[in-house]
Amino acid sequence: MAMNNASDATRVPPGQRLTNGFPVLHHGEVPYYRDMSKWDLRLFGLVEEEACITYNAFMKLPRRTFANDIHCVTTWSKLDNEWEGVAVAAVMAHVKPKPEAKYVMLHAEHGWTTNLPLADFLRDTSFFAIKHNGEILSPEHGYPVRMVVPHLYFWKSAKWLRGVEFMAADKPGFWERNGYNMYGDPWKEQRYDWD
Repeated sequence: MAMNNASDATRVPPGQRLTNGFPVLHHGEVPYYRDMSKWDLRLFGLVEEEACITYNAFMKLPRRTFANDIHCVTTWSKLDNEWEGVAVAAVMAHVKPKPEAKYVMLHAEHGWTTNLPLADFLRDTSFFAIKHNGEILSPEHGYPVRMVVPHLYFWKSAKWLRGVEFMAADKPGFWERNGYNMYGDPWKEQRYDWD
């Protein structure tokens, strides 16, 4: 897809192409939830006290609208996304990381994981998404909750989120163990470690 104007070009990282669609990419099966009483979000690791937020409690957290562009490692970019979700700060009110916590591991269904520096997780632009462009997330896009970290490649925005582990040292998640870059900055084209 061609860019709409010159300002779009400044919003698209090197090696990316624009799409109006929302491609679905993942490894493994899509989880379908039938009993939300079994869903929770666990906050654990290097914290003063572990916390577990139930689905009902999570849905009562204050929500905000977020606008951003997203960039997939497979070279597509989607501009002007509007999301409804919960700010990281609202979730962090439930847990206090220990001073030595410098990284997080996002844990999702089926054992899927991805790593982030704590500073990136805590950015004002990072959030827990519930809706995309006015619609509840579909199962394929991460229902009921996905992380969104728009300044990194989109694999860092874990779908089907179930836990946030606070860690002292960085360690690779699923795709990072399989050759993806440990950080994933789209503006530096940090796609794969074999590049």
